Amino acid sequence: MPKTSNQDPKKAASGKPKRAFDNVFFYLLVLAAGWAIFSVFAPSSKSSETKPISQVIEQAKNGQVQKIEVSGNDVHVTLKDNSTYYSLKDSTTGMIDTLQKANIDISQISEGVWNTQGFPWLDFIINFAPLLVMGVILFFFLRQARGAAGDIISFGRSRAKLFVKGTQNTGSVSFSDVAGSIEAKHELAEVVDFLKNPEKYRKLGARIPKGVLLVGPPGVGKTLLARAVASEASAPFFSMAGSEFMEMLVGVGASRVRDLFDTAKKAQPSLIFIDEIESIGRQRGTSLMGGHDEREQTLNQILVEMDGFDPRTNVIVIGATNRPDLLDSALMRPGRFDRTITLEMPDVKEREEIIKIHMRGKPFSTDVSVEKLAQQTVGFSGADIENMLNEAAILAARDNKKEINQADLSEAALKVKLGPERRRLQSVDDKKVIAYHEAGHALVTSQIPGLDPVTRVSIISRGMALGFTQSVPQSDRLNESKQRITGMITSALGGRSAEEVVFGEVTTGATNDIEIVTNLARRMVTQFGMSNLGPVRLDSLDERFRMPFDDNSVSQETMSKVDSEVKHIVDECHEKALSIIQTNRERLDKVASALIEKETLEADEFKELIS
Repeated sequence: MPKTSNQDPKKAASGKPKRAFDNVFFYLLVLAAGWAIFSVFAPSSKSSETKPISQVIEQAKNGQVQKIEVSGNDVHVTLKDNSTYYSLKDSTTGMIDTLQKANIDISQISEGVWNTQGFPWLDFIINFAPLLVMGVILFFFLRQARGAAGDIISFGRSRAKLFVKGTQNTGSVSFSDVAGSIEAKHELAEVVDFLKNPEKYRKLGARIPKGVLLVGPPGVGKTLLARAVASEASAPFFSMAGSEFMEMLVGVGASRVRDLFDTAKKAQPSLIFIDEIESIGRQRGTSLMGGHDEREQTLNQILVEMDGFDPRTNVIVIGATNRPDLLDSALMRPGRFDRTITLEMPDVKEREEIIKIHMRGKPFSTDVSVEKLAQQTVGFSGADIENMLNEAAILAARDNKKEINQADLSEAALKVKLGPERRRLQSVDDKKVIAYHEAGHALVTSQIPGLDPVTRVSIISRGMALGFTQSVPQSDRLNESKQRITGMITSALGGRSAEEVVFGEVTTGATNDIEIVTNLARRMVTQFGMSNLGPVRLDSLDERFRMPFDDNSVSQETMSKVDSEVKHIVDECHEKALSIIQTNRERLDKVASALIEKETLEADEFKELIS
């Protein structure tokens, strides 16, 4: 992965020193306090023999004492025969005065009387412990305050990650690593040339684009393309998500925008990549907090920075979003985002290229067909395909295979689309209901011209579904006809219709089918103009901005007509599904019986049963 940094590339080596000195000082302070306490309260090294002071005086008179050492009230006596013992004197009288009052000549003591009084640790601790404790508390308060001050200072700095080509652990992503998206790569190749050769364009009076907006659904490669631009141009690449600008404090986002653009200008030629830009670039005036909330101030600062670029500034901003309809018009105008590049789901040829790229480094068996796999993955994004191949490798490794085969890829595609298999305990009645339900879907689908052929029917649970009927499109479609949409509604009602015909009642298994049917029928009426109400859009164009208390943009009378049209479409399709089931009841029983026995039917087995 590329090496990341939040600092200017020219100042990457600089930074705050670690607080090693603070830590060492703290540990030394603790060690000193512990040693002082141990010195005071540690058990004495005196011998267990202790004699009264009167015996010391008696032996001094007899000339038996060689040396007396006094430490506070403790008296350490050494006799001429090298034996020692301890005694205690009166704290109000010195040892010399005690001996003189007893009429003892101190000269009789060979080595004299010595005062070995040590440092008064106990007095020191008693007198200075409060000051020491206050000093330690003050030290920690100052340390925390200094850390908090540093955090406050850095609060308004951008947290963009810096990717620099050629540094250690930097991954190189080029246009050759991005499959498909020919038109997008052509547009971005010009951006690379702008960064490499800006003077070539300035001589002809051309202005370098300030911003490029990548628009497309999730997983189509917007971030990958942005990294490829930075790698091809060998320019510093500052990456930051739109949500990273936002904080609770108003003004922090704007400060981070200023810091990010200042840092990028110092490192020019450079790129700034803002992912999910709609989180800060939404249309102004749609917030419940008014016109001065944090998000709108951040957006205003971005508008100022992009419009205030010096013409000689060689910094290009790349934004990525999957909701361009939410962006503010001031952000989208030329002079800020000069180019809008639209990325779409890959077609069959592009899926082949993506599959080949992600097949690198993985062993595949000879039965794997890239063309067939590309046809089976209609509607998959580049991220879905990568995930599918990774899941296939995991499945092969789990079964101790040395190569990935076609069965692993088919199972991985289902796992990505529908979820993993879930072997649930089912009663005989539940299994029969699910089998007839899925057989109804498959049979109705096979009897409607224009629908995609059934490739697999299963009553094995996947994800939230108790069973599934898979139909793989034969080609990529850009448009859907009214006949195909009504056919899809009829197919979705096939399971419920089979339950009605066979069991005389319905179950909750058609919940998701009813949701799909209702949405399709309502869109036919309100968006596609495929009803008796004519080619009129009847849903609110600004539905996402309406408040719950706003008036509807469609009258109650018209909404009533919409509901009637939706019900009419669904009823017609339901009657058609019931007719197909009743006409082909014998085929339905065969398919359901085979499902109960085998649980899964492939395309050839299903065709043989209904032929």
